[in-house]
Parts: sequence; structure tokens; C-alpha cells
Amino acid sequence: MVLGSAFCTIAIGQQERQVTGKVTTAEDGSPIPGASVVAKGTTKGTQTDAEGNFTLTLPDNIGTLVFSFVGVTTQEVAVGNRSVINVVLSNDSRSLDEVIVTGYGSQSKRNLTGNIAKVGSREIENIPVPSVEQALQGKVAGVQITALNGKVGQGLQIKVRGSASLTASSQPLYVVDGIPITSADQSSTTAPTNPIADLNPNDIESLEILKDAASSAIYGSRASNGVVLITTKKGRAGKTTFDAGVQVGASTPTHLRQWLNTQQYVELFQEARANSDALGIPVYSETSLTNRFTRYAAGDAAGWQGANPTYNTDWQQEAFQKAPSQQYDLSARGGDAKTRFFISGQYFDQSGILIKNRFRRLSGRVNLDHSATDKLTLGVNMNLSHSINDRVSNDNAFSTPLQIVALPPITPVIDPRTNQLSGDYTLYYNPLLNRDFAAIQARVYRIIGNVYADYKLMPGLSFRTEFGTDLLSQQEEEYYGRETARNTGAANGLGSNSFRQVTNYTTNNFFSFGRTIAEKHDVDATLGMSYQESRANFNSVTGQQFPSDAYKQLTAAAKVTAGTGTETSYSFLSYFARVNYRFNNRYLIGASGRIDGSSRFGVNNRYGFFPAVSAGWILTEEDFLKNAGPLSLLKIRASYGLTGNAEIGDFSSLALYAATNNAATSAGYAGVPGQAPSQIPNPDLTWEKTLQTDIGLEFGFLENRFSGELDYYEKNTSGLLLNVNVPGSSGFRTQLRNVGKLQNKGFEFVFNSRNISGAFNWTTSLNIAYNKNIVTDLGGTTITGSFLNRAQEGQPLGVFVGPEYAGVDVQNGDALYYKNTTNTDGSLDRGTTNDYNSAAYVPLGNPSPKFIGGITNTFSFAGVDLSVLFNGQFGNYIYNGGGKFQSANGDFFDNQSVDQLNRWRKPGDVTDVPQARLLGGNGTGESSRYLQKGDYVRLRTFTLGYTLPKALLSSIHLNRVRVYVTGQNLLTFTKYTGWDPEVNSDAYVTGVRGPINIGVDFYSAPQPRTIIGGLQIGF
Repeated sequence: MVLGSAFCTIAIGQQERQVTGKVTTAEDGSPIPGASVVAKGTTKGTQTDAEGNFTLTLPDNIGTLVFSFVGVTTQEVAVGNRSVINVVLSNDSRSLDEVIVTGYGSQSKRNLTGNIAKVGSREIENIPVPSVEQALQGKVAGVQITALNGKVGQGLQIKVRGSASLTASSQPLYVVDGIPITSADQSSTTAPTNPIADLNPNDIESLEILKDAASSAIYGSRASNGVVLITTKKGRAGKTTFDAGVQVGASTPTHLRQWLNTQQYVELFQEARANSDALGIPVYSETSLTNRFTRYAAGDAAGWQGANPTYNTDWQQEAFQKAPSQQYDLSARGGDAKTRFFISGQYFDQSGILIKNRFRRLSGRVNLDHSATDKLTLGVNMNLSHSINDRVSNDNAFSTPLQIVALPPITPVIDPRTNQLSGDYTLYYNPLLNRDFAAIQARVYRIIGNVYADYKLMPGLSFRTEFGTDLLSQQEEEYYGRETARNTGAANGLGSNSFRQVTNYTTNNFFSFGRTIAEKHDVDATLGMSYQESRANFNSVTGQQFPSDAYKQLTAAAKVTAGTGTETSYSFLSYFARVNYRFNNRYLIGASGRIDGSSRFGVNNRYGFFPAVSAGWILTEEDFLKNAGPLSLLKIRASYGLTGNAEIGDFSSLALYAATNNAATSAGYAGVPGQAPSQIPNPDLTWEKTLQTDIGLEFGFLENRFSGELDYYEKNTSGLLLNVNVPGSSGFRTQLRNVGKLQNKGFEFVFNSRNISGAFNWTTSLNIAYNKNIVTDLGGTTITGSFLNRAQEGQPLGVFVGPEYAGVDVQNGDALYYKNTTNTDGSLDRGTTNDYNSAAYVPLGNPSPKFIGGITNTFSFAGVDLSVLFNGQFGNYIYNGGGKFQSANGDFFDNQSVDQLNRWRKPGDVTDVPQARLLGGNGTGESSRYLQKGDYVRLRTFTLGYTLPKALLSSIHLNRVRVYVTGQNLLTFTKYTGWDPEVNSDAYVTGVRGPINIGVDFYSAPQPRTIIGGLQIGF
């Protein structure tokens, strides 16, 4: 009996129970992941998960739990008889301890040993742009975002810490709610579209840009260009709240150029003809020139002669249209302890400033999270969208709107003889004919979503499995009426229909572990695998000979002239792991690695390993700095790791045959099909590799009223993909190999301050980045791009190389060039020559900026809020590829920019514009004459709002009412004389040499200046 009682006593003493709860911040109730929860006086402990939740099994005799987190006040909470304990921690340094989403998890920013930049939803919502990337311009250090031109819905270029490839993609990897999505251009034309524009920016909770190897290596072979993690909004337990918004506005061009009027045009070309005649250059007679002018003037000689000619057309104005925009949003958010939801819908409609250009998007989102049990959470995130993009031709097409400026001002818009648009007799094709008689439209249906299950196996250990899909269907229809025959060559109309479908499936399965041991040791780890498969189908049919413009579908075409169909696919099988260790809240160590296997890689390099290591030291947790006056945070961190670029083409490593009767392959004859080898194999082909080093310093003063970061990085990329010459005996000219190298290195500086706090608030956020890009090895070769762009050893990627313009000979008006040749003694000959072919090709300028940056100031007082963002770039050059037509001192009959009025006319004239010579080619060769600095500072965004007092709203049962006005691209300060310094012509960015063709302006539309007014209502 005594023995039995003793046994019962021991059993009761060893009984355990489970305690659960959630740790949140006092400021806004958001969860704190990675907070330490320890049973006082023991080594039993755990960490909170990504949602701030914890589960801890305790002996019955434990009376107190200790909750701690770096930067917040430690709390001790009595357990008592409770099984659920929710704790709110006060946090005086929230800006430095915000939750940062990482690959397959999240961390406190204070504990990060990598470089991750976060942009919250408030910084990107309701910006009048169709794509979220444009809303990021100027907000993130080291991230250069360039709109190619002013066409709405078109592609963008994003570079994270410079260009990391010559021929493969330089775009970052996009991951939405853990699922990689299709982000590459899907256009069937040479003008790229932007798949990211299918996302509603107002659905986004946060964006994290993974910049260094420590943060991005967990994405392995696709992380060399950085990773953009997009997290969408989730539901919250509590009363259901609704948010509705509406905004309307309009856009205009940011800058218009000046062109010659009729009198100036006629004077210039009459003078140019006379000058050429005097120099013996075979050219038009005076009569022939007169007849040509009369033809351009619709047969009316009075149309161009005299002081008051009949016609004086400003063709530039004809390229633009009224550009209204509108946007409507409605969302609901709420739930209870078991189920949380976020539901939203949006309609977005923005007309471009160019004629016939418009982008519309209808989207809806449903995000659900359900706690099935205390251990199992289920969820789904689903986005559906439909976009319609009314497009225009690429910049290098006579039908693109801005090439209209080449038409002489002596030509009327309407031919008075027919009362129709001027057409066949104009100098070039009239793009207005496309406005009225052609259409190019892309329709996209998109489903992006995932389902997941998260199961807590034991305290501190959970398993998550998720399956995601990105289904993109894009149909592009083109129709060109018979009126456009001069451009298409089709006398009775031309139609084309293209369809592309991309199916992208991904599954992620991973364990997450987090535990605090003996109050000082914090460990969190991730281990998992991922599989992705993508398949793309494309087909296109073209037909001609339509009965009339009333018939626009291909079934009405009398003749089918072309048809094609392709299919391609790739897959990735990956294994990844990450572990972070923190000792005593001050010493931080991290390591990660990913093994990627892909169908794209050669059989000898099917798998690659991408590791990274990092470390950090929070000095202000040390005793010698804990009470260091105004210093509230001082942290140093460093990382080193390997990432890759797997955009090598789906079958680039294989020996391929082409089945065709195309005479170019000699595979078929007289209509009999055949096949022939089309590609030499390379079983060693692999990804491009980037080794990156990052050293960072984070600081805070006066309780983090002033805070910032300073980083130095170096990225060395090797194994660049280049087509290398092979012996002719192989039957091929080139083979794709990994041979080149390039380097990016630079500095990033971020500074945030709360300048004034109280009834009146003023905060400032500043970022500045410097990057130096050098191509270090091309095997002694040079790769030419468009115009003067080159990839050349020892020079920046895309460097402009060509003759250096030296001005004008003051005696005879000849264009001069510096010889830049080498004398016999080895010195450089800086003499000048009027022979374009005698001038050596030399590096002329870097198309990539040395510095980029942005500064945002926000103010609030008595319900009024004001936000002002300036951004800019410095140290880059822009090449105006259209300069030899637009500013050619009368070389041909294109209308000219007004600076040609400063041409040389007599001996002694000092000017940079050579003598006007018709067909004389005087200074019109590709040279530095058309190269200018591209520095600019732009007032990117200006927002002024007013939120009605809550006391006023309570009587009408509303939570929030805010009215605002926002301006985008309001002011631009630059010395660049083209339409816009933010440019990269869409005609040259696609194709294998697209990454080299940087900084080119070719009839590229300026960015739109947009002003909108909006209303937000919460209830």
C-alpha cells in the first residue's frame, strides 16, 4: 500500500500539459516570429512561428514563462491553470525589428545576416501604374527599374546590383506566396509585354527583394539576378472590415521635342541641296526638289511656299491622345480563431499617351486560412485576372506612333483631294493609318494560386506542403486593313492570330524547426525539397486577302500565308536547407544550400550545388555598448555564397534536328519535307555562376529615431553563355558554351529618420547605390549589339564604342572626328579627320548608371498626409539611335530637330552642327555625336491626402474615409535633349543580345505624367 502510494505520487509529479499562444506587438498587433518562449529556471523552450504562434509542453510544476525578443522588453508571465497564453510585447524599435519574409520562412530584420529590402503595402498602393515594379522605382537601394518607354502595359527592365549576364536573362526571379511564377516576356512580336502586370498591386502585403547570396542562395540556380518575394494580404481574426476605393485621372507626355516648322524645313533643305550641288555631290535639281515638296504638300505648291504656307503640321501632336485612367477596388478582410479570409476585386483601366494604346485589367483574389485543429492549418491563395492590352508597334517600325515625327510639316494630316488621311504620297508611312485601320491586341487569362497544409509535428517542429500553379493563356490578334498596304505589303488586308499557353506547376515540401535552449541559444532551421515543371505551347496563323475591313477574323482570309506551332518545357528538382543560430541575442550565424537539378543542363552537369554562409554581430548587446549614449543599434554582418542563372534555353545542351522544308536548312526540296541537324550538342553546358560577397553595417541612434544600413558587395559571374566558333568540319559555325566572366561591385546606403514626431510627423527615407560593372573575360572576342553597344573585355556591359565626334571644321563645315589612332612611337593621335572611316573605334560611354537613388519625405498633421518621392540616376549615357535621321543637317527629307538651325553656314561659324548637305552624309555616321549624358532627377510620386476624423465617421458607421490626389512623373530635371532620359528602346531589348543593348533611344515615347484623384472608404 505504501509502495503504491509512492508510485502514484511520482506519476502525478511527472504529469505534463501543453500550453499554446501567440506573441504580438503592442504597436499594431502584428505577430512576432522567432520570439523566445522559455520555462523559467529550465532549458525547456521554443520559438514562435511565422504567425507568432507557439506550442510548449511543460511539467505541471512550471509556474512562469519568459518571453523575449531582441529589441523588446522581456516579459515574465505566470502560467497558473491556463493552457492558452497570448502575450503582447512592447517594441520601441519596430522599424528595425519588422518581420521579413525570407525564402521558405520569415525572420526578424534584426536577426538577419543577409541583405533583404522590404517594401510594405502602404508604399505601393494606389500608385497610378499598371505594374507593381513601377511603384518600386526609387524605393530600394541597388535596384534599378527602367520603363522601356511610355507605352502602357509594356515590359520593364529590373536589375538588382547590376547586370549579371550577357546573353541570358537579367531579370530577377519572382515568387508569389512561395510559388515561382512566369515573368518572362510572352509577346509574339518584338515588343515585350510584362506578365507581372497581371497582378493587382493593392493585393500585396509586402515585397522583399533578396539581394545578397545569404538571402537568395536558397533559390539556387535562379537567384543570380536577385529574387523578389511577393506576399499577398491575408485574413485576420476579428470583425469583418471592408475597404473600397476609386481613382480617376489622366496622363500627358512628360516632355515634347521641338521640330522644324514649314518655313524652317523648306529653308534647310533648299540650302542643303545647294550645298551638295556646289560640292559636286549627285543630288536633286532645284526643279526636282520643288516637285518633291509639292508632292509632299498634297499637290499644292502654295502648301509649302511663302511666308504663310497652307500647311504647317505639328506631326508630334498627332502621335498622342487623351489618356484617361480609372481604377475601382473592393476588398473584405476578417475571420475568427478558426478561419481567416481576404477577398478582393479590382478593375483597372489606363489609356496610354500614344494613339491606340490602352491597358485594362480585371482581377479577383481569395486567400483563406483555416485552423482545422490545434496542429493542422489549411489554406488557399488564389488570384484570377483578365487583362486586355491594346498595343502599338515596336519603336523600330514605321507604324509606331512616334516615327510620325519624320513626316515633313508641309504634309497635311488630311488630304484635301480625298478628305482622307494622307497616305501614299507621304515621305514615309503615316502611322495614323494604323490608328484608324489596324489593331494589335493581347488578351491574357491568368490563374496564380496555391494550396497548403501546415502541421505542427511537435513543439518547435512543423511540416508544410504546398502545391502551386501559374496558368497563363495569352492570345494576340493583329489586323491591318487594306489602307495600311504601304506598310504591310498586303493589298487587301493582313491578319494574324497567335496563342500562347504557359502551364507552370510547383510543389514545395519542407520542415521548419525553431527552439530556444537554455535561454541563450536560439536555433531555427529549414529542410525541404521543391519540384517545378513548366510547359509552353505556341501557335500562330497569318492570312491575307480579306473581302473588306468588316471581316477581321482569319476565317475570312482568302489566303493563309503562314503558320507555325511550337512546344517547349523544362523542369527543376531541388533540395534545400538553411540553419540560423543566435547566441545570447548578439552573435548570429547562418548557412544555406540548395541542390538544383534541371532538364536544361547538360548530362554531365545535371545537378549543381549553391551554398552560402553568413554571420552577424549585434555590438549594442555587448556590455561595453549597451549604454552607449545615443547609439541604439550597431550590427555588422557579412555573407558569401554562390548563385546561378539557369536561363539557358530549354534544349540548348542537346543535339537537335529541324524538320522543315525551308530552303535555308536544305532539309526539304520541292515541297517534300525533310530534316537536318540544327544544333551541335554540349553535354557540359550548365548555368552561369555568381559568387557574391556582402559586408554590411546596420545602425540606429536615439532609440532608432535615425537608422540605416551601409553595404559593400562584389559579384563575380563566370560561365557566361556565349556562342563560340567551332571548326567547320563539325558542320556548324558556333556552339553555346560557358566561357565569359563579368563583375559587379558597389556600395549601398540606406538612411531612415523620424525627423519630427507628435501631432506633426515628418519622416525621411533615403537610398543611394553605386555600382561598377566590368566584363572581365570574353576569350578575346567582342560582341556587337545595336548601334554602338558592345560587350568588350575591360569595359562595362553594353559600352558604347565608336568614332569620337570632334565637332565642325570652322572653315568648311565638315564634320570632324578624332583619329584616336596609335602613332609609331606608341602615343595616341588626337588629331582630327573629316573621313569617318579613318577614325578609330573607342569606348565612348557607359549605358549603365554609376549612381541610382531615391528620397521620400512623408508628412502628416491633423488628418492631412503628404508624401513626396524623388528618384534619379547619374553617370550613364544614352545613345539616340534615331539621331542620324532626326538631327542630320538635312541629309534626307525627314523633319529635323530645331537644333539643326544652328548649322554651319559660313567660314568662321563655331557650332557642333555640320553644314547642311542633302544626301551628303556630313556627320551622320554612328558616333558620339548622338551620345548624351542620361543623368536625371524626377519627381516620381507626389501624394496629398486627407483622412476624415473618426469622431465624424462614427455617426455614419464608417471606419475610414480618405480623399487624395497623386501625381506621377510630375517634374524631370535633365540635360538630355531627347524625349525622356528613362529609356531603353523596346525594339532592341529582346533576343540573345538584348542584355547588351542598353541605353538606346529610338523614337521611344516619353514616360506619362499622370495625375489622379482618389477616394478610400473603410467600413
